[in-house]
Amino acid sequence: MKVAEQKYVEGKKYQLEFYDGFDRGYLDETNWLPYYLPQWSSRELSAPRFEFSEAGFLLKIAKDQKPWCPEFNGTVRVSSLQTGVYAGKVGTPIGQHRFSPDCVVREEQIAEKKYLPKYGYFELRAKCDIAESNVAALWMIGYEDLPERSAEICIFELKGKNIHNKHALIGYGVHPFGDKKIVDEFYEQSFDLDVTVFNTYAIAWSEEKIEFFINDRKVRTINQSPDYEMQLMLNIYDLENINAENMCFYIDYVAGFRITDR
Repeated sequence: MKVAEQKYVEGKKYQLEFYDGFDRGYLDETNWLPYYLPQWSSRELSAPRFEFSEAGFLLKIAKDQKPWCPEFNGTVRVSSLQTGVYAGKVGTPIGQHRFSPDCVVREEQIAEKKYLPKYGYFELRAKCDIAESNVAALWMIGYEDLPERSAEICIFELKGKNIHNKHALIGYGVHPFGDKKIVDEFYEQSFDLDVTVFNTYAIAWSEEKIEFFINDRKVRTINQSPDYEMQLMLNIYDLENINAENMCFYIDYVAGFRITDR
């Protein structure tokens, strides 16, 4: 599904600057790095499994897929794409999203910035066919070239165990990690939503606040905001290393817009 070059949200005008409709039949690596936090593991172990199909692009967990980082994250498996990477030397604790105090760099990375916006409107159109042990998500993290540039904005998070017959709990919000200016504010909210069909999940991120939207309806405003560049993280996890039948996250598109007037 194509998106308009311009978008109007809450009285503000935005211009499209990043778009991937995953319709080329191959992964566009000018947009994405096909790894998950490879500095804590390796590019080989953190490489995603994905397919292009009639139902759309899908990130999936395959039956023969190994845990991405057994040293620091146990049996968790993940397929993920990200739009930047930054880490220190091997053996140091310097790197993006240091999810455990035990993490040290195991594979040195060449720093890359493919798409790291500061403020704007960001939208995902997706559907999920996932097991209880899965989590599907789109989130943003700081580039973390300075330790305090490390907050997370979660645009969309869905745990398989939170899918019910006529509704689902959708997670969204902010986490501070090393950013002392951000207060943890994360919600899991029930919506009358069929997550097995395509829905849109979005944020409008400005200097003062972050507004969250589902299917173009604003669901909450958080009155705090990271003030640095952030990269996109698009992924599906298997938290329990269970080979379920359905472990697929279908993505129609990911789009990013810059604000053009205020």
